[in-house]
Amino acid sequence: MRRTMLKSKIHRATVSDCDLHYVGSLTADPALLEAADIREFEQVAVVDIDNGARFETYTIAGERGSGQVRLNGAAARLVHRGDLIIVISYASYEGHELDDYSP
Repeated sequence: MRRTMLKSKIHRATVSDCDLHYVGSLTADPALLEAADIREFEQVAVVDIDNGARFETYTIAGERGSGQVRLNGAAARLVHRGDLIIVISYASYEGHELDDYSP
């Protein structure tokens, strides 16, 4: 049986900007994405620590070295600049892969 498990996360990232009129996504500094093993266009869950909002979107690589974390499109209505968020990625694993599993 396959199970969906936490793969990695970016914990307590500060939202640097919101752009309601950009095509929906989460734009992040590629260094942040790489550190968390999150690929560009990967589906992620986002949790806003400040207001409890939780939603799904996908990632887009922003400018390297910028530290940028920007929510775009409709998701921009769910967060505010300065909010702390958690960006969570999941992966599907076979049961036997979980014996030594660690995110």
